[in-house]
Parts: sequence; structure tokens; C-alpha cells
Amino acid sequence: MESHYKKIAAELSINQKQVSATAGLLDEGATVPFISRYRKELTGTLDEVQVAAIRDRIQQLRDLDKRREAILKSLTEMGKLTPELEQQINEAETMVALEDIYLPYRPKRKTRATTAREKGLQPLADLLMEQKRIDPEAEAAKFVDEEKGVKTFEEALAGARDIIAETISENAEVRARMRNLFIEKGTFQSKVVEGKEQDGIKYKDYFDWTEPVKTAPSHRVLAMRRGEKEEILWLDIKPEESEAIALLEDAFITGNNAASEQVRLAITDGYKRLLKPSMETEVRLFTKKAADDEAIRVFAENARQLLLSAPLGQKRTMAIDPGFRTGCKLVCLDEQGKLLEYTAIFPHTGAGQAKEAEKTVEFLFKKYNIEAIAIGNGTAGRETEVFIRNLNLPGAAIVMVNESGASIYSASEVAREEFPDKDVTVRGAVSIGRRLMDPLAELVKIDPKSIGVGQYQHDVDQTKLQTSLDDTVISCVNAVGVELNTASKQILAYVSGLGPQLAQNIVSYRDANGAFKSRSELKKVPRLGDKAFEQAAGFLRIRDAKNPLDTSAVHPERYELVEQIAKESNCTVKDLMKDDKLRKSIPLQKYVTTDVGLPTLNDIIAELAKPGRDPREQFEAFSFTEGVNSINDLKVGMKMPGIVTNITNFGAFVDIGVHQDGLVHLSQITNRFIKDANEVLKVQQKVEVTVTEVDVNRKRISLSMKENDPKPAQRDRREQMANNNRNFQKPSAQKRQEPETDMALKLAALKDRFK
Repeated sequence: MESHYKKIAAELSINQKQVSATAGLLDEGATVPFISRYRKELTGTLDEVQVAAIRDRIQQLRDLDKRREAILKSLTEMGKLTPELEQQINEAETMVALEDIYLPYRPKRKTRATTAREKGLQPLADLLMEQKRIDPEAEAAKFVDEEKGVKTFEEALAGARDIIAETISENAEVRARMRNLFIEKGTFQSKVVEGKEQDGIKYKDYFDWTEPVKTAPSHRVLAMRRGEKEEILWLDIKPEESEAIALLEDAFITGNNAASEQVRLAITDGYKRLLKPSMETEVRLFTKKAADDEAIRVFAENARQLLLSAPLGQKRTMAIDPGFRTGCKLVCLDEQGKLLEYTAIFPHTGAGQAKEAEKTVEFLFKKYNIEAIAIGNGTAGRETEVFIRNLNLPGAAIVMVNESGASIYSASEVAREEFPDKDVTVRGAVSIGRRLMDPLAELVKIDPKSIGVGQYQHDVDQTKLQTSLDDTVISCVNAVGVELNTASKQILAYVSGLGPQLAQNIVSYRDANGAFKSRSELKKVPRLGDKAFEQAAGFLRIRDAKNPLDTSAVHPERYELVEQIAKESNCTVKDLMKDDKLRKSIPLQKYVTTDVGLPTLNDIIAELAKPGRDPREQFEAFSFTEGVNSINDLKVGMKMPGIVTNITNFGAFVDIGVHQDGLVHLSQITNRFIKDANEVLKVQQKVEVTVTEVDVNRKRISLSMKENDPKPAQRDRREQMANNNRNFQKPSAQKRQEPETDMALKLAALKDRFK
């Protein structure tokens, strides 16, 4: 295990003690947020990304060890394990290297080579491989044996070549070199399947496409693979055949005679029939993994930004799920998001019904003292926004809300449990309103794959995607903190150390006994033991608690320390929270112990300054350009406000209020060169764009931000805000390479792993 820690430390550029301490905490059941937030002294202040990287890499290495043990056992049982082979296996550092070593010994289905060996042709193959000056036909004639199924010397030579071809294709060193050739010099070649031109018009760019494997960006790799899966595209991956065969001949041709010619024939056959298909399969897997990793990274980044969108806060809210013919579903919610009343209005189906809709909205607005109005951005969204704004309702913020996934929520088990007697349209409208009040609390109820960010989420490794998204949601929930007495069981389930069952137990206890009065009361919740309390308590808040520390992120295990600090400062804990001078006068070094260091003490002081602070940005109202409601209203040159809805490798999609997001290509985001849109943009960011192209038939809108690039001081501030959100609890630049979007770098890393 120490060797694993040493390897991980080198890979992550940290010291071995940090890795071993983190691994120990993980093995004890500690969560990533808890370790990074409350065990800084043990880990040397590792952040969430580093802790998660240690967790994942340890699992990979442990899986490798399990496979190594299984292979050693198999070879021992077969009687083929030699000291040299055992050493090779023990020194293998990757799963691919391990499988390459095991390949010649792996039990396999009957092949042409095994058939040839059964016919006794192995000695002939060995003789040919020596490449001495012999007469291959004469030597082959000695192996003619009709009882064994060898009728002619040609059949004997063919069988021997089959053995040579398989032997070469299973050589571990050759496979490593060939794998490198496919990655370094291979190309993706895609062509349209004959007769599928019209069916696959969306793949038109790939009807006759060639691109180097090492530089193909993730979105194109996934697009070509999807086109192949849908039987629109034919996809091949290969280097130049002559170069691949030359590599093999360089490794195996040692003479220039008739025997060597037989080996050449075997090499060509082995490459085409065995090695090329095998390498293509592997490189497909490597490039798919690299593309998946990149797509998942982008998806998780976008999800993080969306989850951490600025909340409106506890405001009495009217929410509208818009529609034309079927009308708009309207709901009224109290400050906690509780449904007060619902109805339907028909502002778009005639003057009479529009007048009635006006009266209904105005009546409910006054009845519930509405402070904000949330309108879904789907069909009829802009038209409904215009209708509401024309009512001139006093003092209300009117906000368009991204309703992606609202329909998923409304038909879910969560929604049915919450509103068993309401139809899906009411549930959807409630979700829209709650998203405005607190995006995080509402979006955790929806599968992250349905919240409208990312690309190709259904094409990537679903297990890896789910793990990444779960990590992202857990990180966001614990970074913000959860109000214990109002939180739903869905958001409680993401709190460190809890999970669905304990979350349900907390809600049930709260329903039966009333609001929690202190964090310590959590210990009365059934099945919530000391370990779960330790992991969860610091991330749970109790507003207006008797103990002011219960409102903060200070962990209960440090309450005694804070009280000691207050006592020795001749004040109360509340005084410390209120008085900046008192906090600054505390000699922190005095309180350093073997368990508590300056990192934790500094965190405590920062938390006392702003107990329970929300890391999310302040909410700002936003409105689209009036009179521009559809793609037909757009004109080239228009300057418009918009909201970033999605960020990809090639740019960012922006909602400009016309029911079709426009694309700001990477080259059009700023006047300077950038490799990643995340450098300056984030999901839900408000931007100003210029329309550069409109294709009504294909529903494509091209936008630019270059002319609107802010002055340096403004840009620096915007980029800093974006970076603060993107790098929330992420490693510093010294600890993490920035150009992760570069496919070549990802493939290089993969190649290092697999060589």
C-alpha cells in the first residue's frame, strides 16, 4: 500500500503523508467534503478535487492489484508461471500492460493458430521464425499428415503462418509500440453510409471527414461515434498500413531469405486480421475514455455553475408555467416555497380571456403580497413575460427561469410524493418558482442529466458520469450548507454522511417533534450515530438557534475551543461574531495544538465573521430585449442581453429570449485567444451579444461577444468572479494543469498509463 501512496503522491505533486492520511480517512468512512473542510491539518489542506483524485486513484490501483492476483492464480493453476513472468506481472503498472502480458496465456476460443498447433505445426512455425536459409516448402512437406488434417505442404505453411501471426499479435512489447503508433499517427476516417445522406443530415460535416486521433476534440469524437451507432456513418481508425507493417517487420524480420518471406506474409496477415482490429478496438476505448472524461468535466462544471446560481431568497413568489392553447398554469408560493394557491389563466387565447387573466393575476398578486414573479422560458414564455410586464405590478421582480427538467420533476416520484393530488402542470409551475427562490434546493430533486447543461450526456460512460455529477452535487450542497429545519429530504440526502435513509429519518423526526433546536438534537434521530453526526453536523445550519455556533459552519467538535477563546477574550461567542476588533485581537498561535492548526483556526475566525455565509453570488434581475420574441425577429447586427445556458469545448450557448439558444463560438467570446470558454464565462452569467448570423430554416443563431469585450478592469473582475465559482474548492494552478480541454494532452496521459 505504501507503494501506491508514493505513486499517487508523485502523480498529484503532493507528499506521501498527505496521501496516506487522506486514504486512512476515506477508509474510515469520511466523505470528501468533510475531509477537505474539517481535516486540513491531517491532509495538509488538500482541497476537494485532490481528495477525490486520491480516492479514485486508490480504487484504480486496488482494482489493478485484484486483477494481478487473479492472473497470478490462473497462471499458477495452468502451471505456466515462471519467476520471470511473475516479475513482469508484479512490475506491470497499468491494467493494459497487465492484460498484454497475460494475453498469450489467456484461455481463448479456438483460433486458426490453435487449430494449427493441434495439427503439430508449432515446430514448423518456430523453424520459420529462425529465418535460416532453408527451403520452406521442403521443410513443410515433412509435416504433411492426412490423419492430422494436413494434406499438402501449402496447408502446413499456412498453418505455421497462422501461429506466427498470432504470436506476433500477442507480443506485449509489439502491442505497446503499435498502440503508440495508432495514437500518435492514427486518423479517424468517417464516411456516410450509402443511402443515408438525407436521414443523417445533422452529421453532414462528417460525411467525408479525416482527423488525427491525437488532436480530435471530444465533441467530434462523440459525434462520430453517435453517427456510427445510428448507422449513418462508417468510422475507421488506423495509421498508414505501410507504416504499421514496417514497424512489425523491423521487430521480427531478421533475414532476407525464403523463410523471412513466410514471416513477412504472416506479419501482413497478422496485422490485418488480428492486430489492427485489436488496436482499433483499444484506441476506440482510449479515445472514448478521453472524450468521456472531457465531456463529463464540462458537464460537471456547467452543473456546478447552475447549481450555484444566485438565489432570489425567501420571497413570496408567483410562478407561471406558460402555454398558448392550453393556457398558463399559475401558482402562488410562500417564503418557504409552500404552495398556497393554483389556477390556470389564458392570456393568449382571445381578448376576453386575456382580460380575465389580468384580473386573476392582479387579485392573487395583492392577496398574497407577491414579491417576485417567475416565468418559465419554454413555449409562450416571452409572450407571457410581455403580458405580465404590461400589468405594471408594483415592486415585483419579473424573472424568466430556465425550466429544463421541470417536466422530468413533475412526473417523478419525488413530485408525486410532495403533491399527490396535483397534476403535472401544477408541479411544474411550483418547480419553476422554487428554482428562482433557491436553484440548488430545487435542482437536487432532478437527475442532473436532465437540467439542460452539457453535451452528449447519454453517450458517455454513465457510471462515471453519475459519479462525477454526484460529487458535484455533494460538493455544492455542502459548500452552501443546508438549513436543517426547512430542507427537503432530497437535499439532506446529499449532506456529508447522511444519504437517503438518514435524510428521511431526519424529516420524519422533524415532523413528529417539531423544529430542531440544536445540532446536538440530531443524535436523537433514529440510526444517526456518532460517525454520521461527525460527518454531517458542520454542514447543517439552524437559523435562530440558541447556540449561535449552530447557525455557522463551525463544527460542533470545535465549540469548546471557540467558547474557550471567547472566555479568554472576556466576551461571549456572540460578541466574537459581532466585533471585528475582538476577532483580530485573538492570538491564534496560542490555540494551536496537535489536533488544531492555523488552517482550522483561520476557518473558524472567518466563519465567526460571517456565520453561515452563502458562497453564491447576489441575485440580479434580468430581462430580455423587448419586442424580440422569436428567431424571425432577429436581424444581423442586433446587440442583445442574454444568459449563458451551456458551455462546451467549442463555445457557449446563450439564451437571448427567442426560444432558440444562440452559439458564441470560442473565437467570438473575447478579443484575445482563449482555449476554454470557462476562462471568462459561466453558466447563468448575464452577457451582451451581437447577432452575426441567423439561419431560420436550420434554427441556428450565431452570436459574438468580441465587440462587447469589457475594458481590462471590468474583464478582470468578470473573470475573477467566473474563476471564483469555477475553482470553488479546486486545486491551485501549481497543482493542476489548466489546458485540460486539449485532447492531445489527455491522450498523452492515457498513453503513459497504458504503455
